[in-house]
Amino acid sequence: MAFTGTRQGAEQAVAGRREAGFAAGLARSPAFWRLLSVALVLGLWEIAGQIPVNWAFPPFSRVFLAFLRMIADGSLPLAYLDTLQPLAIGIVISGVVGVGLGVAMGLRADVAWVATPLFVVMQAAPMAALIPMITFIYGIGLTSKVLAVCVLALPVIVLNAYKAVRNVNPSLIAMSRSFLGSRWQEITRIVLPDASPMIFAGLRLGIAAGFIGIVLAELLITPTGIGDLITYNRSVAKYPEMYATIASIIVFAAVVVGLLLRLETALFRPERRGQAS
Repeated sequence: MAFTGTRQGAEQAVAGRREAGFAAGLARSPAFWRLLSVALVLGLWEIAGQIPVNWAFPPFSRVFLAFLRMIADGSLPLAYLDTLQPLAIGIVISGVVGVGLGVAMGLRADVAWVATPLFVVMQAAPMAALIPMITFIYGIGLTSKVLAVCVLALPVIVLNAYKAVRNVNPSLIAMSRSFLGSRWQEITRIVLPDASPMIFAGLRLGIAAGFIGIVLAELLITPTGIGDLITYNRSVAKYPEMYATIASIIVFAAVVVGLLLRLETALFRPERRGQAS
């Protein structure tokens, strides 16, 4: 009997240590705290909607059911197809032009002298106010939406690329010149690799700004895609559907930016790979 009691006590101690280790592992896990924060926000949303704090603020459960209905009837996927076309075109144009111009500004003082004030003003000014003017000039078609994305994404990408090139380690450039490296070799083998992390971070922030641009464009230029769903459901007082559309674009943008952050960490920031998991 004494042996049985000792064995049971040892098993309970082992189980207790396992539970303590599991709890400590959860406490150290970033994913656990992210899920906990999301659950907290959604729980508060559900409580506020059930009270309700406002008749136009539905609980999360109704919004989630509306999201499933919109997926089932195809309205949400079709809206995303309309929205992603100008967004993708605008992001590609902004990425190519923005990185190229930012690198040129970092390499040549005369280009930086001419272009830097323009993009600093564009980044600081409320560029969303220019979207109606873009509509007046270019109409309500695809061109206006692409321009709206570029207007918000370009300044972030250009200025990050410019600062990245300007802050390249000068000792690396001195080493390249001491080994008689050509200007092209200096740019391709020293400047761009060293500036790549910050350039990629600028692309990530530019894509986030591009999402803002496309939603503003579809709300202010012409009601199509995601903007059409938001405007229509608001006009007919289908607030669960309206909130489901808004939440979906927020989640979609967060997922895309998060995936780009992981790609940036894998390619350029090995010191942060343990933190990204």
